[in-house]
Amino acid sequence: MKIAIASGKGGTGKTTIATNLACTLADAGKRVELLDCDVEEPNCHIFMNPTIEDTMPASVLRPEVIEEKCTGCGVCAEVCEYSAIVVIKGKVLIFPELCHGCGACMRFCPEQAIREIKRDVGIVEKGWSGKIRFVQGKLNIGELMSPAVIDGVKETAGTADVFIYDSPPGTSCPVIAAIKDVDFVLLVTEPTPFGLNDLKLAVGMVRELKLPFAVAINRSDIGNDEVMKYCDSESIAVILDIPDDRTIAEAYSRGEMAVHAIPSYRHLFEECWNLIQERFRETEAPASAAGEVAQ
Repeated sequence: MKIAIASGKGGTGKTTIATNLACTLADAGKRVELLDCDVEEPNCHIFMNPTIEDTMPASVLRPEVIEEKCTGCGVCAEVCEYSAIVVIKGKVLIFPELCHGCGACMRFCPEQAIREIKRDVGIVEKGWSGKIRFVQGKLNIGELMSPAVIDGVKETAGTADVFIYDSPPGTSCPVIAAIKDVDFVLLVTEPTPFGLNDLKLAVGMVRELKLPFAVAINRSDIGNDEVMKYCDSESIAVILDIPDDRTIAEAYSRGEMAVHAIPSYRHLFEECWNLIQERFRETEAPASAAGEVAQ
C-alpha cells in the first residue's frame, strides 16, 4: 500500500507523522519503505539516521543544437512553452534551467538540428534505517526540476508491505509528482486560520486527482475548532489527532521518534493505520461493485 503524507503548507508536522508511522508499522512486523520526496529540503534522515548504501544521479533531458544543421529558423523557440530557447540573429540560445524536457523543440525542428542530452539536476540516495528501507532525493541548488528528482526517488522503490511518501508542502507540481499514483493521502494540518486555508487547497487537489484521503490534525489543542467544523461539513474523516505536547517537541529536538521516546503515543499511530486501511477498503468496495455490474 502506498501512503502519501501531504499538507497544504509547510511546518504542519508531515515529517513527524511520516517517520513515526513508519516506525510504528516496522515495529509491528510490516516491511516498510520510507521515501522522502521533499527533495528541496529533505529531513526524514535527521530522525531516521539511515545508513546510505547507494547514490545515483537524477537527470532530465535537455536540448543541444547541432550547429552544422541549424539554420536559425526559430521554430524551436516558437514551440517552447517555457521560454527556454531564444534565437538571436540566427543563433540559438538554450537556457537549461528553464527547460522542462518536453522534447517539442526536437520534434518540430524542420532540420533535425536538435538532439537531447542528459543533465543531472539532483541525486537519489537509498539505504536502511534499522528494518526500514530508506530513500531520499536531493535537488541540486539552483535547480527548478524537482519533479524529476521525485520521480527518481519513486522509481527506486523496492518491495515492501507499506510505502510511505513524505511529500513536499503545498499544492504545486512537486506535490502532484509525489502523490499522483498513491493509494491513500493523509493530509496534515493545524487548527489555525492558515492551516484551514491551506487544507482547503489540499482537499481540492486530492479530490481533483480522485484519491482517497483523510485528515490528521497536529497540535490539535491550539488555535480554534474551525478545521474540525470544516471537516464535518465536508464529510472528511479526521483519523489522527496529536495534541500540543511539550514532550513530543523535546523528543523532536533530540531527533527521536515520539513513539519511541513516549510509548503512550504508539496507539495513536496504530489506530491511524487501522483507519487508513478501513477508509481505503471503503473506497475500493464501490469500485469493485461497479466492476461486477459491468461484467
